[in-house]
Amino acid sequence: MDETRLIKPLLDKEYPMISHGDGIYLYDTNGKKYIDGSSGAITASIGHGVKEIIEEIDKQANKISFVYRSQFTSEPAENLAKKLSDLTKGGEYWSFFVNSGSEATETAMKVAIQHWQEKGMKGKNKILSRWMSYHGITIGALSMSGHTGRRARFVSLLEDYPTIDPPYCFRCPYNTTYPECNHMCATELEQAINRIGAEHIAAFIAEPIIGAAGGAIVPPEGYYQVIKKICEKYNILFIADEVMTGMGRTGKMFALEHWDTQADIIALGKGMSAGYTPIAATLVSEKVMEPIQKGSKLIMSGHTYSANPQSAAVALAVVTYIETHNLVEKSAKNGEYLLTKLQKLQKDHPIIGDVRGKGLMCGVEFVSDMVTKYPFNKEIDVTSHVVNQGQKNGLLLYPAAAGIEGIGGDAILVAPPLTITTKQIDELIELLNQTLNDVKTELRNKGIISS
Repeated sequence: MDETRLIKPLLDKEYPMISHGDGIYLYDTNGKKYIDGSSGAITASIGHGVKEIIEEIDKQANKISFVYRSQFTSEPAENLAKKLSDLTKGGEYWSFFVNSGSEATETAMKVAIQHWQEKGMKGKNKILSRWMSYHGITIGALSMSGHTGRRARFVSLLEDYPTIDPPYCFRCPYNTTYPECNHMCATELEQAINRIGAEHIAAFIAEPIIGAAGGAIVPPEGYYQVIKKICEKYNILFIADEVMTGMGRTGKMFALEHWDTQADIIALGKGMSAGYTPIAATLVSEKVMEPIQKGSKLIMSGHTYSANPQSAAVALAVVTYIETHNLVEKSAKNGEYLLTKLQKLQKDHPIIGDVRGKGLMCGVEFVSDMVTKYPFNKEIDVTSHVVNQGQKNGLLLYPAAAGIEGIGGDAILVAPPLTITTKQIDELIELLNQTLNDVKTELRNKGIISS
């Protein structure tokens, strides 16, 4: 195109024009083939061009695509809400459907605050979160986010919700190791609560596995059991941000299942519709809903497209596809294979400091020195070098923050569709190996690294 009026992520960058997709592959209009090694933004979890989903899109469009939620309900929305509740373990949940993960976490925040208002505890209106976290780009969601880079431009508008350190074992903020640490990164929550006062705190929010803000940081065993116990002790709700980790991505339907822990409120998105339509959800437990049901009988939130039957039908079809094709189990099995392959790759590339993850959500953190774990200078921007070179080589990767406080570190997420095969994982690893060799050559030629 000679001229554009489309605001893209970088205004002076030329982006290839997409043509079509097929499974884990994407093709641009020049015929170039890409492995979608990041499922877009960890979204396209069942791959591209799935016939069953396309048929459901057409089927629902021939019935009704939109009704306003204050005037009608619909069978797809009702069925999707029931299905999501059935998928959770340990209780019944209500669904509030929205359009994006940012809206889902912001709705979770509002529901938590309203829960305490309806119980007559109006002072409990503060949300606690962790540094090195990302919960969305709207002002409320960004206030909960401990992503320093994405907060920077809007600090004056944001609340100071990030309070405690992340469970970052590769760079432990306490300079200790698990299990000798006794979950200090979790018990820090109790210290924060005591300093602020539990009477002011409505909820604590966390991503079960940290995504964009940390490159698949996985907490140690027992971490979330400690977090939940502290929340219960001080009468604080626990919100699980499963926007990136939910719907089978980590080898469980919900990532928090890895820690045998139940959240009071769950935010979903991304893999919920696998990119076939914009939809996300806030799942609210019966316990949280009870005072609202007995009180105002409404959630003070709403979006024009909320619970529209078109998106609900598509999301329900995606969930059905995930179950029918055993993609949660395949994510766990093939995720182990991918992680093993990445760990072998680490031995051949000294710039890889750490490989981590669960299921098909893996992170690779880069360092300038393997022994000291010292990161590359921020100005070098190794992450961009890897992501851009990967795309040139036909491999799509997702950039992530890393390093102490998420500043000055480099990482990527490797998170292909859950439909990927072991043979295709080998193909992905081969392209990633080529990409890292290309980046090392570039860094060596610039005198940044010596070997």
